[in-house]
Amino acid sequence: MAQERPEPADTSNGPIDFHEFIGDKWVVLFSHPDDYTPVCTTELGAFAKLEDEFTKRGVKLIGLSANTIDSHHAWIKDIDEVNNSNLKFPIIGDKERKVAYAYDMLDYQDTTNVDSKGMAFTIRSVFIIDPKKTIRLIMSYPASTGRNTAEVLRVVDSLQTGDKKKVTTPINWVPGDDVIVHPSVKTEDAKNQYPDMRIVKPYLRFTPLPKEQTSANV
Repeated sequence: MAQERPEPADTSNGPIDFHEFIGDKWVVLFSHPDDYTPVCTTELGAFAKLEDEFTKRGVKLIGLSANTIDSHHAWIKDIDEVNNSNLKFPIIGDKERKVAYAYDMLDYQDTTNVDSKGMAFTIRSVFIIDPKKTIRLIMSYPASTGRNTAEVLRVVDSLQTGDKKKVTTPINWVPGDDVIVHPSVKTEDAKNQYPDMRIVKPYLRFTPLPKEQTSANV
């Protein structure tokens, strides 16, 4: 889906070509139902405060809200005031829901989550896109539930570390915890690659991976 070149989009930082915006970086794209909404205001402030951590990992942030660019500019002032933040990443203006339709971000369940014309607002979608422009993760939250920025960052660490080290990450993993040797690696090869490997089951093999060897070491 992300590999298909989308139409240029207007953002709070000016027009962008999404593929050029991605470049050789990772991207976190996240949608919001509307401007001047309470949950969204807290979310965008939280992402703004954590942007440096994403940047250190080679990740760009870009938001989307179903409103106009002029509205975004005014709303950002509120966001920074409420959260004591300095929001710098772009927010796509998607009042006509063109991007929302393309990425299936619309709310089909909550019939009250609509604008004055009855057009569905977006749900709280999160897309993590890699430098090959492949969508690696999609998370969707209802409009009533705010996201967890630490979880988004944790998933980025898991994906980037897994790609580099050929490992997978178990439940509740955080950088520094043991990881799982990828199933594609044969046990005999794994013993050489991971000398401290612990075999629980033939299909479940753990190995230590210090935080310094993960993408969180920035």
